[in-house]
Amino acid sequence: MVNLSADICRFPSAVWRAIRVAGIEPAAVLQMARLPATVHLDSSTPLTTAQFFAIWKAIEVLVDDRGFALRIIKAADGTGQQPAFIAGLYASNFRDALNRLLRFRMMTCERLWTRDERGLWTMGRDWTYATEAEPALLADLSFSLIVELGRRGTGQHIKPVKVQYARDWRRCDELESYYGCSIQFGAPHNAITFNSADLDIPFPGYSPEFLELITQSFQEAAKELRFEGTFNDRVKSAMKRTMINGRPDIRNIARELGMGVRTLQRRITDLGTNYRALLTEARRELSLQLLMNPDMDIDHITSMLGYQNAASFYRAFKEWEDISPGTWREQHVAMDKC
Repeated sequence: MVNLSADICRFPSAVWRAIRVAGIEPAAVLQMARLPATVHLDSSTPLTTAQFFAIWKAIEVLVDDRGFALRIIKAADGTGQQPAFIAGLYASNFRDALNRLLRFRMMTCERLWTRDERGLWTMGRDWTYATEAEPALLADLSFSLIVELGRRGTGQHIKPVKVQYARDWRRCDELESYYGCSIQFGAPHNAITFNSADLDIPFPGYSPEFLELITQSFQEAAKELRFEGTFNDRVKSAMKRTMINGRPDIRNIARELGMGVRTLQRRITDLGTNYRALLTEARRELSLQLLMNPDMDIDHITSMLGYQNAASFYRAFKEWEDISPGTWREQHVAMDKC
């Protein structure tokens, strides 16, 4: 099981992509949420529950659309659904898919519970470290994805028996029409209920071979959530997050990783490298991510990476890739569109 001792949430990159296609720029969301503009570039970035909620509340304000969860799902069809959702489509039945979804949930500070009695199966959710109510859009998206998983997997128009929200009443005819049932407001928890019999409807696309292959990738993701990835990867992730505010200072990186500067330097040295080398790697990786966005000006990228001028960035990039940033962008953005 994932360790719940830390207040750590993750924002999936697949959701960021879908949000952008649905009409909202991640940079605008993060600015309103008062978070670094590079958070969306690294899905391994740890967020507190408060920060995670702030992102969803910012999206709600920017869209002012009570059916936006359905727009995200539709957009994800073109940008790529979350891996757990894709894997679920190859499960043996709806129950198996839901169990896999619960098992590989990517937000460690979320507490999910289920109840199966009297012919009804209910899944509810709470937040271990929340000091405020779960954002409406977040609950809408989570439950809509579950319904979508059941419908796509079975090929039938499965409907929940009831959907319960802890929030106060807010009318959304589009969402009720999608669920096919009324929404109950003012409930003790956010929860969704299905007929247990519907969970046993088989998935025609069942593929045990595919499920076996994808299980390994889920296990790797779970390791990352428990910070079992390499220490150097953790350092580089911290560097990328702080670049937006200027040159990553080793004291700030050490503080973010919860250790002293000497301890950080010693651990990096023990792994056969040094701080400067890791910073160079982090800059290279982040530069490639930023260049994939054709709307981002190269001068802006230069500033975000902490270079004093464009010439310095161009020289460094030429050493990394043997071509200029502009040429690299032309080649790879064109390939990405093919």
